[in-house]
Amino acid sequence: MPTSRITARFDKVRAEGRAALVSYIMAGDPDLETSYKALCALRDNGADIIELGAPFTDPMADGPAIQRAGQRSLKAGTKLTDVLALATRFREDDQDTPLILMGYANPVFHLGYEAFADAAADAGIDGTILVDLPPEEDHELREAYARHEISVIRLATPTTTDKRIAKVAEGASGFLYYVAVAGVTGSGSADPEDIREGVERARRVSGLPVCVGFGVRTGEQAAAMAAIADGVVVGSAFVDHVRTSLEAGTPDEIPSKIGALAAELSGALADAGRN
Repeated sequence: MPTSRITARFDKVRAEGRAALVSYIMAGDPDLETSYKALCALRDNGADIIELGAPFTDPMADGPAIQRAGQRSLKAGTKLTDVLALATRFREDDQDTPLILMGYANPVFHLGYEAFADAAADAGIDGTILVDLPPEEDHELREAYARHEISVIRLATPTTTDKRIAKVAEGASGFLYYVAVAGVTGSGSADPEDIREGVERARRVSGLPVCVGFGVRTGEQAAAMAAIADGVVVGSAFVDHVRTSLEAGTPDEIPSKIGALAAELSGALADAGRN
């Protein structure tokens, strides 16, 4: 079942004494075939969990890099059903790597929660992060997910109060995504010591692994976050390789560049675990 894939992966990295690398790419950026090759490159170079972005016309939590990636994907004609088809293709030869669909509630609502849950389960999606669907409004989604053990993954921030953390944790599963900085994706980087207490509180209240993201771009930054977190999320740095390759007229290099960054990050997390 999907949630068990996430649990198994955290059990694995915990046994290896390191934090998980959670990587993000936008599906369909610049096209679905390149996205598939990028997914495989991430997996082959140490990504433990992969977040697959679903493009949306009005993103609220995405910084400029991921907004542009979404626009490129939408221009290529990518729909939510295409994202699920991409996951299905990936699952043909990978039954182990957790896949998280990250996006916004409107396309899921439009498809219908039950229909989406059925399709996501068939595609091998392990969980979703719908950043604009708060705990107070996701009961129907959770009910639809429960039949397939799909995880509802929620977000917390350094400004989330103790009371709110408890609400965020209610009905959540898989892991908790801790936003390290105030702002949008790709905006600055936090000092791990500044958020250590908040991460520990989130872990204690939720009982879930806590993955820290927003602003992590390098192996050095990932290793520093690994000292306080169960996983480190990297997104904009991967997406930027798509943009720079397109601007250089070398789109065929996108998967290899994404793979090289994944190798750097996973190597840094492995080294941090040994230290």
